Amino acid sequence: MSQLTTLLEKYVAEGAFPGAVAVVDRAGDVETVAVGSAGPADPAPLRADALFRLSSVTKPVTAAAVLALVDDGVLTLDAPVARWLPELASPVVVRTPASGLDDLVPAARPVTVEDVLSSRSGWGFGADFAAPAVQPLFADVAVYNGGPRPTATPDEWAAGLAGIPLLRQPGEAFLYNASSDLQGVLVARAAGRSLPEFLAERIFEPLGMADTGFAVPAADLHRLTPYYRGDADGTLTVADAPDGAWSTDPVFPSGAGGLVSTAADWLAFGRMLLAGGGAVLSPESVRLMTTNHLTAAQRAEGTVFLQGEGWGYGGAVDVTTTEPWNVPGRYGWVGGTGTAAHIVPATNTVTVLLTARGLSGPAFPSWMRDFWTYAATA
Repeated sequence: MSQLTTLLEKYVAEGAFPGAVAVVDRAGDVETVAVGSAGPADPAPLRADALFRLSSVTKPVTAAAVLALVDDGVLTLDAPVARWLPELASPVVVRTPASGLDDLVPAARPVTVEDVLSSRSGWGFGADFAAPAVQPLFADVAVYNGGPRPTATPDEWAAGLAGIPLLRQPGEAFLYNASSDLQGVLVARAAGRSLPEFLAERIFEPLGMADTGFAVPAADLHRLTPYYRGDADGTLTVADAPDGAWSTDPVFPSGAGGLVSTAADWLAFGRMLLAGGGAVLSPESVRLMTTNHLTAAQRAEGTVFLQGEGWGYGGAVDVTTTEPWNVPGRYGWVGGTGTAAHIVPATNTVTVLLTARGLSGPAFPSWMRDFWTYAATA
């Protein structure tokens, strides 16, 4: 029994999650482990090709789609997004983050493509979830974890966002989540086709990611794990079943958290990044995607999500060595459905960990940190 199997089975026994699929690829030496089951709703042993709701591990894929359009010359980083999303041509900003929705000032400048890629558009979640300008995001345009999925079309979503004041001036602060959904809508507008169509053509098909998409075909639903939320007493409650939200195409394909995939498929995506983009992205786009774009002050302000690290396009970038797994340049992200995926260019490593138990908050759980430590040190 491998060390990785032993580690994950310990957490299954402790009730941290009912099962997990993990991949660690160290320069082509690939270790794949599947332990436990898909939980009380599906007690059969978990398959290595099980399908999981990626939640926010979707974000790097969506950022890659934006950068593919930059490579095509369709988008430019310094262009105002209003060129493609005219609804956002005249944003207003709350005077201070604590100000009410009637205390507004004009945006100092337009929101650019680079602002959206780096999660500094001005829309999103900061440290204060009770801020007045954050509340409409919860109510109107947020996408969370395993479901339910929003019923607004991408055009309706963009119109709704246009009616919400920015929490901060464009480019001023890292704010979580909303920019990634905005990226997905931007891709569809700029490409002239839906986000699922563009991702399939430009990323999934070239990389052989046959199991990745915004819905699961009927023939593959037996591989989709139930998604659970854990109660305080450890009881698991099914929040989305295999025949639930991901069994049909969504009205709103969420660039922030809408994909379902397998460990092997995200491994293919990670390998593409390590290889400099291959047939999907230019080396320059990969460099920009996996480089920290935040100032020290912006990183500090975003600590509740970033835990002291930086942010590239669509994912965190390690800039410290404070933990065993921290390697400067390590890039990737975690998902609220209990998922995580990273690349480590310095060691030519890809790590993927997929579970079906939702996280209780933005702090990284001990089992995720132990997996990263194993991948970095074993």
